[in-house]
Amino acid sequence: METLKASDAARGQTTLIGTSIVIKGELSCSEDLYVDGQVEGTIDPKGNRLTIGPNGRVKANVTACAVVVQGKLEGNIQASDRVDLKQSAVVTGDIAAQRISIDEGAYLKGRLNIEG
Repeated sequence: METLKASDAARGQTTLIGTSIVIKGELSCSEDLYVDGQVEGTIDPKGNRLTIGPNGRVKANVTACAVVVQGKLEGNIQASDRVDLKQSAVVTGDIAAQRISIDEGAYLKGRLNIEG
């Protein structure tokens, strides 16, 4: 999985939560979501991809098709496809997905459930 490129945002296919944004509550959308700010609550991009950028600080339970974590996530992840924890990822919570990749240096405290 790749991180967000400027051309993706320009096409309107990705919602971007910037570094200065703070959201508390339920966050849902019907396109890919890139979070580089702070979110507290629940995140559901309706079967699309969620990317937590390197500045992202998320305290939420996440339901998505695919999840890429580069920043901090405190909460459970339910992914229908895959989860990618990049080198800078810090995740505290349980992960359920069909596939998972964990880069060297990533931190995970929680349980993994690989669903077949």
